[in-house]
Amino acid sequence: METKNENDFVGIGLIIAFVLLAAISLIGVKKTDVVSAELNGLKTKLVAAGVIDKKRSENRLNLLWAFGLANKNEILEKGPMANLRYDTGRFASTGGWIPAQGGAMDHYSRYEFIKLTDTQQKLVEKLAKNIYRPCCDNPAYFPDCNHGMAMLGLLELMASEGASEKEMYLAALKANAEWFPDAYHNIAKYLAAKGLTPDQAGPKEILSAKYSSGNGGAC
Repeated sequence: METKNENDFVGIGLIIAFVLLAAISLIGVKKTDVVSAELNGLKTKLVAAGVIDKKRSENRLNLLWAFGLANKNEILEKGPMANLRYDTGRFASTGGWIPAQGGAMDHYSRYEFIKLTDTQQKLVEKLAKNIYRPCCDNPAYFPDCNHGMAMLGLLELMASEGASEKEMYLAALKANAEWFPDAYHNIAKYLAAKGLTPDQAGPKEILSAKYSSGNGGAC
């Protein structure tokens, strides 16, 4: 029986990585385009409110970060970020944000740029609790860094446009793969070594703490 060495698995991992990125770029394109248009519309409002300056708003990650921080949401007001043992203004997602006017906490959960229905809010909370990022061990429900806050903003936008849970997971995986390409290259290799394809694992599983957290087995 032929055995595969480590180099074989690396090669397989590279192929899987490219397939994964291609797949998540093509699936749900229509809904992603709608969200992109909505985000572009919000850009003017975010700039006008002094949450972000025009130059920084050209960067999609920065724009989602600004939106996630400024849009009024219970996750920011009642979730882990609001825990009294923390100084909310000193997290990387808040203390590290330099708005065009005032301080980050002057804009924190202040504006109803979009208002979610109860059903949409529950969906955002459900996904936010399961979606991790490779830079730390917190889910988007605890958006203490820029990527976490940007992911929260993306989920809110997707939900407001009527996206399904599947579409939101696909968009979240696409975003994470763009923000952390090396980590998702490693995840692809990890899956290949276990004899799994990304389709078999699925976006929900890949984005979970098992794979996508800082201490996840694949990162």
